[in-house]
Amino acid sequence: MSERAAPLRVAVVGYATDGRATAAYHAARGDRVEIRDANPATEVDPSFDRLLGPDHLSDLDSFDLVVRSSGVHPDKLLAANPAALGLADKITTSVNEFVRHSPSSHLYGVTGTKGKGTTATLIAELLRAAGRTVHLGGNIGIGMLSLLPLVGPDDHCVLELSSFQLFDFTGRVPTAVALSITPEHLNWHADLADYQGAKARLFAHQAPGDVTVFNARSATAAAAAAHSPGRRFGFDVPPIGEPPAAREAAFVDGERLWHGDTMIMDVAEIALPGRHNLENVCAAVSATWPEIAGDLDAARAVLRRWSGLSEHLELIRETGGVRWYNDTYATAPDAALAAMRSFDRPKVLIIGGIDKQVPQADFVAAIAAEQSVRGVVLIDDLAPQLAELFAGRGYDRAVLGGDSMDAIVATAARLAEPGDVVLLSPGAAGNGGMFADKWDRGRRFTAAVAAL
Repeated sequence: MSERAAPLRVAVVGYATDGRATAAYHAARGDRVEIRDANPATEVDPSFDRLLGPDHLSDLDSFDLVVRSSGVHPDKLLAANPAALGLADKITTSVNEFVRHSPSSHLYGVTGTKGKGTTATLIAELLRAAGRTVHLGGNIGIGMLSLLPLVGPDDHCVLELSSFQLFDFTGRVPTAVALSITPEHLNWHADLADYQGAKARLFAHQAPGDVTVFNARSATAAAAAAHSPGRRFGFDVPPIGEPPAAREAAFVDGERLWHGDTMIMDVAEIALPGRHNLENVCAAVSATWPEIAGDLDAARAVLRRWSGLSEHLELIRETGGVRWYNDTYATAPDAALAAMRSFDRPKVLIIGGIDKQVPQADFVAAIAAEQSVRGVVLIDDLAPQLAELFAGRGYDRAVLGGDSMDAIVATAARLAEPGDVVLLSPGAAGNGGMFADKWDRGRRFTAAVAAL
């Protein structure tokens, strides 16, 4: 960490988990911190100056550094300060700061549309099993800069990275992972190319000796990975019955998981549910291979034990012969479809959320074509749009869920029969509509199911 002649004046824009960690980090460095947040009721540590409410973005050019929370678009900061010619150079994120100041060069970055949290966490689990000291953060509910004081030069740091965090990313991450990239957050990004371009920044800032692993079945993942000047390796999970097209990293061949010429284990032994999660397994194994190859028994033990993150295809309970699953983290249509296809038994789906300007027609068509779907419960702001799309296809098994999670769960319970699965896998975000965010949605679902 470099020495500085004088403390910085730092504006922290957004005071949720990441903003609080950023403010604490800079205060510990001796900087003068001011909190800026749109919510006038935000509770701020009394040691910090603050400007809350509608004018919270004013006069940002008076600061030496402006650290935006990931969901705050930098264009909003610039638009609020049109005369501040040098402001763009002062705006950064906690991810940029973490990568810039990390004493360790053992950095792993994971991006994509679905599976980021699962893959990043599995990378961390595999590295720990290999005897490494590991720090996991990023878009996973852990403030990046709260970890930085704990990082040693030999530690390994795993970062789950969203398009919001990568939009103005300038750092170098020596091991980067590209999962499948599908339309998402089009209410934040200018268009799909803008979204994909943000993801690509993770790879564009690598060096020639760095490593990128990518989903060889995803053209968008391959396109993002192509921005890397380093070594690129594709992992592959082919459709059942097809041979793998890529064998240079981890891949599934029949019922076995391989890496190159090394057979690792039978797929049936892997604890993560669903074939789509095999992509996340292959990504994690590929990214960590130099660290885990020397003790595959330890890696196998992780894959046999680790069954995933909470609220990712999490079994809440079984009652009346019906299994209830919470997959609230599925905030994109492709993620919800992957979850749907993880179950062979009849199922009732709970879908919907806020409108992120992501086209829904293909999502609806895929559900309508799935014979195992007994019914669909439509929720939140997208419910009327989804209902119209289902009706336009002559599909009569989609119903409105109601105006509370208790009503939604009761509707799903009426549709389900013994032996069925009820799956909350919304395919859309939860913040700003019926729920505070996806975590609030998942908590309310779990509570309502527990009350049945």
